[in-house]
Amino acid sequence: MSCLFCKIVAGEIPAKRVHEDDELVAFEDIKPEAPVHILVIPKKHIATLNDVTASDAHVVGTMMRRAALIAKERGVSDSGYRTVMNCNADAGQTVFHIHLHLL
Repeated sequence: MSCLFCKIVAGEIPAKRVHEDDELVAFEDIKPEAPVHILVIPKKHIATLNDVTASDAHVVGTMMRRAALIAKERGVSDSGYRTVMNCNADAGQTVFHIHLHLL
């Protein structure tokens, strides 16, 4: 397994987890670009948004909903936050395992 995020899911690489359930892991970004910068990832390896199949589609919605809940927990839901998903290198994706940035 060479995927950085798969290694985090497996517990092989430490991360400051803020949430984990059967489908997702959320953790603090090691190079935060905002006071709140959380990454929400599926446990299942999906390289890019282009690789999301019909049977995987629910996970993207679950990621968004979890981000909203974490924003509320972190006290930024009322003042405002951003969610970002990059797809492929030209859009800034550096880890090829889909992930949602909560900023």
